[in-house]
Amino acid sequence: MTETVLVIRRQTFRLYPNKTQERALLSARRLHCYLYNACVAHRRYEYRRNRRTVTYLEQQNLLPEFKQAWPEFAQLNSHSLQATVKRVDFAYQRFFQGLSKKPKFKSIKQYSGWTYPGTSGWKVNTNGKQGTVTLRDLGITLRMRGKAKDWGKPTTLTIVYKPSSRQWYASFTVEVEVPRSKFGSQSDLKYESIVAYDLGTETAITLYDGSEFYEVANPRFTQRSEEKIRKIAKLKRRKRAPRKGVKASRRWKKINRLEAKLQAKVARQRRDWQHKVTSEIARRYDIGVTGRVSGTESLKLDVKGMTHKAKGKGKKHKAGLNKSILSVGFATLNRLLTYKIEQKGGLVLFLPTQTLKPSQRCPECGAVHKEWAELSNRYHVCSACGFAIPRDRGTVMVFYNVATNQQPGLGTRLVSLGCFSSTSQTRYTGSTEQLGQRKRQKSRRKADGETPPACAVG
Repeated sequence: MTETVLVIRRQTFRLYPNKTQERALLSARRLHCYLYNACVAHRRYEYRRNRRTVTYLEQQNLLPEFKQAWPEFAQLNSHSLQATVKRVDFAYQRFFQGLSKKPKFKSIKQYSGWTYPGTSGWKVNTNGKQGTVTLRDLGITLRMRGKAKDWGKPTTLTIVYKPSSRQWYASFTVEVEVPRSKFGSQSDLKYESIVAYDLGTETAITLYDGSEFYEVANPRFTQRSEEKIRKIAKLKRRKRAPRKGVKASRRWKKINRLEAKLQAKVARQRRDWQHKVTSEIARRYDIGVTGRVSGTESLKLDVKGMTHKAKGKGKKHKAGLNKSILSVGFATLNRLLTYKIEQKGGLVLFLPTQTLKPSQRCPECGAVHKEWAELSNRYHVCSACGFAIPRDRGTVMVFYNVATNQQPGLGTRLVSLGCFSSTSQTRYTGSTEQLGQRKRQKSRRKADGETPPACAVG
């Protein structure tokens, strides 16, 4: 009998409100935005005037008085208002830890929605496919469409609005039973079901399973629709755009919605392709091996830094590279592969690339060639042993050899590298979700007498 463990999954459905229901949703969204800005203003005022930091509990305890002063907030669910206050506290915690910039006031266009942290303010009627959701504080029942891959006990609900497409979404966190990971330590790794992969621009994903290479081409959805979007953007430039003291014309708004519709279609195409590719890889393999930047605790790639605009010469070349990176969606591919392999009870290992130097190391003899660091050098021939291989294939071959302890060269042992696994802890920033997750992990380990994986050094 397979041992299972409870995990939290996020499932999203699209909502279809009528005009009356949409007015109620827009009103609630605006009120939550006002509360968010009021909490930010309160913290700023107290710090500037009294040099005092306001805590989450202080602002939460002020909510009853706040609702008395502003009666329109009385109809909203108390827990959802507390979640909005917690969102401000979460933003400040990230700022204090150097993970983000100082929180700012948000306009209604920038405010996406609100969260119900408990089930007291809503009720969902679905088995994971289509259904309805009732928001008790607003007194409305909304139709929703979508299909969840895994459905269980829903715990929280976030209502999201996308102004560009004028669409509403219901995002649930669901407790799902999945097989417990059978790779508790390095000695438990089953090498016959391991795959090393690397993300690229010309080839979206390059994989190696010890016997054969597999390559997934870049779909280039952004480039395919670029000409259509460019023509629409050209039409929009001829209309009256919004600026200070001037409202946008109706024709500008109409073309702007058409442009947003095309961009949303590209995003859906990319998301569909990403899910299909990652599901196939996760179905075939139990262990994934890839690289990460050394010295970082996050498993996320710095896509924002990678796609930064170039200054001076090479602007056009860098713009083309940025489009290729965004067409693949590096960060999303990494995240989807990680959770899908974990979901079946597997494990993903992240090797430090700055220490290992996989793109400069020969997979055959382990020699490091600094001249291979140039991105223009796409085919590597080792001057020490004569081994020849394309750049991307050589990188994933080094990943695989390190994971299976077959890679020659100094400091390439898996244990000595200090790999970072997908089960390693991330930096704690004080969010409600992280707090609950830490409590569950702590109680589970205490009950089972488990220790973290040997290769998890995060």
